[in-house]
Amino acid sequence: MKLLVLLPRVPYPLEKGDKLRAFYQIKELSKYHDIYLIALQDTPLHDEALEKIKSYCKEVYLFKLSWFSKCWGITRAFFKGLPMQCGYFYSSKAKRKIEKLINKIHPDHIYCFMIRMAEYVKHHKHHKTLDYQDVLSIGMKRRSEKAPFWKKPIFLYEYQALKRYEKNIFHHFTNKIIITNIDRDLIHHPHRQYIQVIPNGIDFERFAHIKKEKVHDLIFAGNMSYPPNIDAALFLVKSIFPKLLAKFPDLKLCICGANPAPTIKALASENITVTGWVDEMAEYYAQSKIFIAPMHLGTGLQNKLLEAMAMKLPCVTSPLAGKPLEGALHHNDLLICNNVNDYVEATSKLLNDEDFYHTIAENGYQFVKTNYDWEEIGKKLEEIVNED
Repeated sequence: MKLLVLLPRVPYPLEKGDKLRAFYQIKELSKYHDIYLIALQDTPLHDEALEKIKSYCKEVYLFKLSWFSKCWGITRAFFKGLPMQCGYFYSSKAKRKIEKLINKIHPDHIYCFMIRMAEYVKHHKHHKTLDYQDVLSIGMKRRSEKAPFWKKPIFLYEYQALKRYEKNIFHHFTNKIIITNIDRDLIHHPHRQYIQVIPNGIDFERFAHIKKEKVHDLIFAGNMSYPPNIDAALFLVKSIFPKLLAKFPDLKLCICGANPAPTIKALASENITVTGWVDEMAEYYAQSKIFIAPMHLGTGLQNKLLEAMAMKLPCVTSPLAGKPLEGALHHNDLLICNNVNDYVEATSKLLNDEDFYHTIAENGYQFVKTNYDWEEIGKKLEEIVNED
């Protein structure tokens, strides 16, 4: 059938979790349907983006968001009581073009990726699927708790607006999906149990276990302009790493990911490497011994954990990041830590006990291999799209 897919961003390069999820969903759904992709563009287009996405799409339409439209959209959203991020991605000009394309394509189904795009199609009578991805409101609430006092009112406004919108948009869509059961249960709607869980998966060809010389003892990865990743990296370097360094003076840490904020760049030292963007994240995983992710902010499923486990890196992380990996067992598939001492003890045990290291690495790999295969996830997603 004709499947119209609406995205708030061009799904390439895969340096953000939402882009990765959208890219692989499109790839899997293209096995069953003709994909007509509409994506907004708020940053310069990557040189390889069109080539990568056109191979899975019948047609691709990109709409640039101007500085004026983003500012006006945020202002408009605020005065209407809508989430400001919905306003950021809303353009009246884009809305008119999308309407024309819908009338031209006559899609059998509309697939709306994230609530940021819901305003464009919420009143259409087509069969529609909404991917909440994760519960954005709770992510905003957690950020408000750590924000400086002058930012708190902004984050709290956005939290309340998102909470309302996540509830109110529910009935406008035939099908609803989300990334984890934990996120689903945080949506403030009385029928949230009907939101179906579709996790992210792993590209096991891209993230295949390979043996390489270990250059880094620890690695943390992610988009390093994303506040939850910035918070985790700072906590790792300022609170955990000094205690580990006292026990292992030659310990090396790699902070790897695109767009590092100035505070992240400033962490570089003799023992800490800050890479910025890398072409192949798998190379850096392969050169590292342990993946450590002390996440305290954010929601959803941490792709970084899935990738590291797929490459047989033992993972040390927080309850916030570990619990969404439903079925994964502490001290068996990964190590979940509640405080600085837990992180130090867990990491020290992995560095000192080779048998324990390999047990966690192998069990983690088997866990993601069993539960997070994109092809199987794609089949489930296809069933949901066809439920009309």
